Amino acid sequence: MTMTSAAPLTLAQRLRLALGPGLLLAGAAIGVSHLVQATRAGATYGFALFWLLALAIITKYPFLEFGPRFAAATGHNMITGYRRMNRFAFAVYIFITVGTMFIIQAAVTLVTAGLAENLFGLGLSDALWTAILLTVCIVLLWLGRYPGLDLSMKIIISLLTLCTFVAVLMAFGAVTLERVRATEVPAYWNAAGIAFIIAFVGWMPIPLDASIWHSIWTSARTRQTHYKPSVAESRFDFDVGYGAAAFIGVLFFLLGALIMFGTDETFAPGAVAFSAQIVALYSQTLGAWSAPLVSVAAFVAMFSTTLAVTDAYPRVLSEIAVEWSPPEKHEARRLLVYRIALFVVPAVALVIVLFMSGHAFTRLIDFAAGLSFIAAPVLGWFNLHLITSDQVPEAARPSKPYLIFSWVCLVLLIVFAAAWVYWHFFS
Repeated sequence: MTMTSAAPLTLAQRLRLALGPGLLLAGAAIGVSHLVQATRAGATYGFALFWLLALAIITKYPFLEFGPRFAAATGHNMITGYRRMNRFAFAVYIFITVGTMFIIQAAVTLVTAGLAENLFGLGLSDALWTAILLTVCIVLLWLGRYPGLDLSMKIIISLLTLCTFVAVLMAFGAVTLERVRATEVPAYWNAAGIAFIIAFVGWMPIPLDASIWHSIWTSARTRQTHYKPSVAESRFDFDVGYGAAAFIGVLFFLLGALIMFGTDETFAPGAVAFSAQIVALYSQTLGAWSAPLVSVAAFVAMFSTTLAVTDAYPRVLSEIAVEWSPPEKHEARRLLVYRIALFVVPAVALVIVLFMSGHAFTRLIDFAAGLSFIAAPVLGWFNLHLITSDQVPEAARPSKPYLIFSWVCLVLLIVFAAAWVYWHFFS
């Protein structure tokens, strides 16, 4: 069905046509932030940081939701919106993107590499697995582009969600909450704790850059289906994806707290050993039979993140390039830059992995997440300013209560960033 069909579309048909970008968002989110950061938070601090997990999910919601809202309301992605808003926002966004994309690509692929070695046990190095995985992603995206990405994400998410939910339920039965409560929580208002908090909030459940990705995916979905979703339909799609990402983040947090907090076990610094520990969390609660199933599910979930990120940055760069080309050359320029970037971004990420120490895995993750943390209030301000600008029809702008909520969230993001600046430079 498309918007050119003679028969009117039913609500179910309209939602089916709109559904897709939100699941890409979930696929991109359910990765490092969940398997690594959320599990580490629960394993290291028990339930003590749950308030921070909830705060991160709540405060990022409006600014991520503005991405598909803007695309549905205007027919343009947010990169076009930034350029039309002012040159400063456009330039800052380009700076943030170029400054973070290679490290983020390297970080998510490295986690996937660890899970791949844990699953297949071929004895390959992190760098070789990274090269293999990125090559597979490039081939899939070159051949399938958006339709292939959209379909793969719709198939991937359910298995890991089910396994994690069952594991958490069984963990509640396998351990006593008294043990978790009786264990003294390590201090986290210190240098090491604040550094982890920054990394945790930076990527939980996904960096704010994803609002721009989502707006681009929404536009790509429209070109694929020839159906332009309404703001309400796009928000439904977003809520499905974001809700799934948030829920699974909570599950991984609980799993880390219930299984590892209060024991002598700590996470290994290397990608392969870390991945083995993640799988062991499930087998301790579900039984040894679950290890192969969970290994596959965790690998596929992380591969979905790698695939989504490998697609996202070339799309962003291609849309930036389109802004500097005449309208009649948009499609040709978009495709050319996308295909060039599809090789360049992974290649630079591979170089980062090649020159990185084997024990720098968690440090790389924390550094990449810290960059996203610092960028969050800047992108939040841009998104809030954009969605209330004249580019967006008045009917599609946030309601007054939602706008107040968004301002409160922005203030909290600014306070977090200011606290980090004070701690880092003046404390």
